[in-house]
Amino acid sequence: QVQLVESGGGLVQPGGSLTLTCLAPGIAFSSYNMAWYRQAQGKERELVALFTVGGGGSTNYADSVKGRFTISRDNAANTVYLQMNNLKPEDTAMYYCNAKRPWQRHDFWGQGTQVTVSS
Repeated sequence: QVQLVESGGGLVQPGGSLTLTCLAPGIAFSSYNMAWYRQAQGKERELVALFTVGGGGSTNYADSVKGRFTISRDNAANTVYLQMNNLKPEDTAMYYCNAKRPWQRHDFWGQGTQVTVSS
């Protein structure tokens, strides 16, 4: 069973920045869409950012993070990143990495990394 490994979370003040990292060992990484989700306490998990592999690759973002977050990937290192700038208290959540091939139903998740934005 593939286990994705997230890191980089922590406590940051409003307006600050963090970079999350997700390592995806043991998969043909370049064939997977990679995404970051988050789940705040008492809320449903939501898609934050997606990096697809089709058509040369494209990125999509939740409206709430557009212009502040950037998803990127390094296929040689089986790694996806989430650069988060100008963080707000409402960004506080557990952030999860997800890997899924477009033509397959199953996907892989990490255990999450906590991001807390507070003064």
